[in-house]
Amino acid sequence: MISKSTIDAVFDAARVEEVIGDFVNLKKSGANYKGLSPFVNEKTPSFMVSPVKQIWKDFSSGKGGNAITFLMEHEHFSYPEAIRYLAKKYGIEIEETEQTDAEKEQLNEKESMFIVSEFAKNYFQHVLLETDEGKSVGLSYFKERGFTTETIKQFGLGYSPDKWDVFTEEALKKGYSLDYLEKTGLTIIKEDKRFDRFKGRVMFPIQSMSGRVLGFGGRILTNDKKAAKYLNSPESDIYHKSKVLYGISHAKQDIAKKDNCFLVEGYTDVIQMHQTGIKNVVASSGTALTPDQIRLISRLTQNITMLFDGDAAGIRASFRGVDLILEAGMNVRICSLPEGEDPDSFARKHTLEELESYFSENATDFIRFKANALMDEAKGDPIKKAEIIRDMVGSISKIPDQIKREIYIQECSRIMDISEEVIFSSLAQISQKELADANKKYVQERKQMEVVYTEKKLINESVDTLFLLEKRIIEILLLYGNEKEEFVELVFQANEEEEIVEVEQKIEQKVYERIYLSLQEDEVQLTNPVFKFLYNDIINYYHHNIWNLEDYLKRLDQDMSLHVTNILMEEERETLHNWESQNIFVKQKTDGIGQYTSETILTLRMYLVNTIIEKYKNSLPGAEQDRAFEILSIIMDYTTLMKTFSKRLGQVTTRFRI
Repeated sequence: MISKSTIDAVFDAARVEEVIGDFVNLKKSGANYKGLSPFVNEKTPSFMVSPVKQIWKDFSSGKGGNAITFLMEHEHFSYPEAIRYLAKKYGIEIEETEQTDAEKEQLNEKESMFIVSEFAKNYFQHVLLETDEGKSVGLSYFKERGFTTETIKQFGLGYSPDKWDVFTEEALKKGYSLDYLEKTGLTIIKEDKRFDRFKGRVMFPIQSMSGRVLGFGGRILTNDKKAAKYLNSPESDIYHKSKVLYGISHAKQDIAKKDNCFLVEGYTDVIQMHQTGIKNVVASSGTALTPDQIRLISRLTQNITMLFDGDAAGIRASFRGVDLILEAGMNVRICSLPEGEDPDSFARKHTLEELESYFSENATDFIRFKANALMDEAKGDPIKKAEIIRDMVGSISKIPDQIKREIYIQECSRIMDISEEVIFSSLAQISQKELADANKKYVQERKQMEVVYTEKKLINESVDTLFLLEKRIIEILLLYGNEKEEFVELVFQANEEEEIVEVEQKIEQKVYERIYLSLQEDEVQLTNPVFKFLYNDIINYYHHNIWNLEDYLKRLDQDMSLHVTNILMEEERETLHNWESQNIFVKQKTDGIGQYTSETILTLRMYLVNTIIEKYKNSLPGAEQDRAFEILSIIMDYTTLMKTFSKRLGQVTTRFRI
């Protein structure tokens, strides 16, 4: 178990903007940062990070929290894993207390699979670098590819011995479960036999964006025609090949920094380019590009450059990937390498400066590339030319941005020598077909949509004035509770004529004290269970501690922490709209915290008094005469009180400021 001192050190060192910045491309927005949601597919930023509050909020998915919560949500870390990850990132030594058997059993299945995979990576690299077989077979292969020892260690490359079960036996000897060895695909079990999946192969660990080992790719080095050249781990609870990009953990920072991602096909393509200095490169690992893989890149940049080795069949197969990138609203450029070259061989023969120069001069937009790649096939045949144009128009139709689409229409018209009107007409036909398909889908799903609409309506109707006022009180306590402000109180005093009059008296109080004393005076308790718990917990914290928002958040469980984050980050939603650029300036609460607090308390009082009035009004019908007069007298007294509140609030009695 990780010691409390280590956990405290991690919380003190971790900066939420730095942690999230490793996974999401963040841009400065006033005092905050914003970016695209890493949890849903979107084109407009709805993800906010507050360095001041050290929290984040994703308005698209509703998720939020601190740096630890982000790692748990995004990387599916357990709490201890998140602490370990941050400790490693910030160079903090982990102190541990002895785990009990019960605590060891609490490690869930996924965590155990990750642990087994990490052991396998370290084992394969040890065999590669420290054993005779590893050096003579595996290491010599990597050296022939031009990989340095530093690169080999950086990418965790290894070698699996050419024996049936040597890895499995070693893992079992070290105490790893056969069940998890099988579930990760490292060991194959048939009846009473067990053997290593990757025997006799050089090993390429496949890692998540955070660097956790998800699975492996293994390349055979013999000429055995019965064996597959490349063998990947099978699908498992931790490895889904359609959602993984090889090299993403090593490339993420450079992709975000250079605002571009090079996309290649193979493991060695990534490693060789990275070693040469092109570090913003990932591979689809031989599989067709998928929407999930594109979404991984979109968290870091909106620009992709695809590198093709010049093989015509391979280029045609990759056009589907181009359309998927366009459909995601991203920008794609294509660079074809000289004949007979692939990214691995090309990078090995050139310096960093030569590579950068070649990519800069030869990368082109997809319209030009498609035209150049396909026009040779037409060879003056008008029918084939028409098919090529339809293919290009089909790609243009995937682009969601209207301005980009029109620019590409103009480019297509110029390159293919065809009028823009014809292209627009073809696009309209495609749109009509898509609309018809969409209508058909709508009819099929109409009942389900009605259910969702009904649920949303009920949720919206359930949000009432009292909810918003109680939420506002919690927000004030969290953000400004420790601030000292000047408040105005009305007290009764005798004037020179010995008349009793109301006099304004200014007092200085901390905001939390003002709220606590005001609600205590009125004997008001919050009604929402979450707000009631938070109110009592926050007031108790203020009474016994020096207020620190980060420390307060640390002591809350995950659910309550999310509630607090939702409240704190609600005001940050306004910054997503960038109102200042439109000369619209939103008044900040810090412009008058005392006034804001007083208005909230008064508005809550008005709401509660108005509720009492309505209650008595509803009891009037059917009341006996004496009781009716009594009720009317009570209503008049409360109405007078409402007018007093209204006068102080400076607004019409029936209008609440929410």
